Amino acid sequence: AAIVLCLDVGFAMSSSASGEESSLEQAKKIMMKFVQRQVFAESKDEVAVVLFGTDGTRNDLASGDQYQNITVHRSLMLPDFDLLEDIQDVIKPGSEQADFLDAIIVCMDLLQKETIGKKYEKRHIELFTDLSSPVSEDQLEIIIANLKKTGISLQFFLPFPVDVDDGGGDISASVHSQMHRNSLPRKGLTEQQKAGIDVVRKLMHTLDEEGGLEEIYTFRESLERLSMFKKIERRPFAWPCQLTIGSNLSIRILAYKSVTEEKVKKIWTVVDAKTLRKDDVQKETVYCLNDDDETEVQKDDTIQGFRYGCDIVPFSKEDEEQMKYKTEAKCFSVLGFRRSSQIQRHYYMGNQVLKVFAAKDDENAAVAFSALVHALDELKVVAIVRYAYDRRSNPQIGVAFPYIKDAYECLIYVQLPYMEDLRQYIFASLRNNKKCIPTADQLSAVDSLIDSMNLVYEDDDGETFEDLFKPSKIPNPHFQRLYQ
Repeated sequence: AAIVLCLDVGFAMSSSASGEESSLEQAKKIMMKFVQRQVFAESKDEVAVVLFGTDGTRNDLASGDQYQNITVHRSLMLPDFDLLEDIQDVIKPGSEQADFLDAIIVCMDLLQKETIGKKYEKRHIELFTDLSSPVSEDQLEIIIANLKKTGISLQFFLPFPVDVDDGGGDISASVHSQMHRNSLPRKGLTEQQKAGIDVVRKLMHTLDEEGGLEEIYTFRESLERLSMFKKIERRPFAWPCQLTIGSNLSIRILAYKSVTEEKVKKIWTVVDAKTLRKDDVQKETVYCLNDDDETEVQKDDTIQGFRYGCDIVPFSKEDEEQMKYKTEAKCFSVLGFRRSSQIQRHYYMGNQVLKVFAAKDDENAAVAFSALVHALDELKVVAIVRYAYDRRSNPQIGVAFPYIKDAYECLIYVQLPYMEDLRQYIFASLRNNKKCIPTADQLSAVDSLIDSMNLVYEDDDGETFEDLFKPSKIPNPHFQRLYQ
């Protein structure tokens, strides 16, 4: 996507009541949070920054007294730490005012010119203002028409909620929620801000009669939503293979990682403390004998060795290659079938879950694969599979169980343990110890505790359920802490 962050830095944005943050500082915080999310999620979205209300003017449309006090601070490019430092330290309040509709036109012009010849899924403008600047509606209809024509989307971020009541009787709402009201109440707005709200309402409602007004956010609400960093977006990488059953049946498949542990990317590097340059630091490893002179030994004259009792047994690269398990090629072979009830949940192991589909554009594979999935589902059985990623990988044994949804059907593969992976422990039974048998009151207390901590919401009719524990919505606190 191509995104323009359009910030009002006019003198009114920097004013605030005693002990409170100015609207400009709140807006800059939101922009910082947004850019941080983009940087740490390794997003490919490009971000530009346009300021209005600046002391100077720098934009392609400026001429005479038109589009004055509007500055293109940064052109479209990938967000980085320089942009974060700019927002935090370089962007300062101005002493002028500018029309936010003129600023939108400058943003549209920037998006039009800087996206020529490039493909973007989305072009978007995010505008931060307190609506204190004078606004002229002369070009409002032209702006709306051009936004619709070019497909550029628009969002407003204001320091106060917007109460919407058009007098029609059945359209009344506030921007998302009254619980997000800022310290600036509706009744404390100036006449200029009220006029600005009318223009914003007219603009957004005309762009989208149903959902346009929902694209107006308060600063407080935005900060709450942006407090969690978004996850890194990963493109699906297909693993092509042949699903084989015996020696005569083979089905072309594609497997994708559905669940895998996300690890922190090791991007730290050692640099010179003064110059901050990586090239100024050189690493050198030296091998020496454990003698009085610490005689230096060339790396080619060393070999791995393992302690066996009091002796050191040499172990060369050739020995290591000979001892490796040899896998002929990658495979996904069905060894047999078992009832799904016989595969215990605590046997699931490994660091990934695969979703396996029939190969694309292969009708024969699709028919055979679909038959296998539905047969497994109807018979309530699962396939025991030998899985090897490639010829360099050690083979795994795993289970493939059917997964049928309205939109697609597939096999879910999870690794199972070998004998050596199982840990057997024997503990005394609690049932045979009278001291450990709970009383009726204790059982009732535990039942009540479980009910009070139930993560499945059930309606009063007992039929509608909602799962309140959604892993897809729960961020890893380690990542959140690290990025903050």
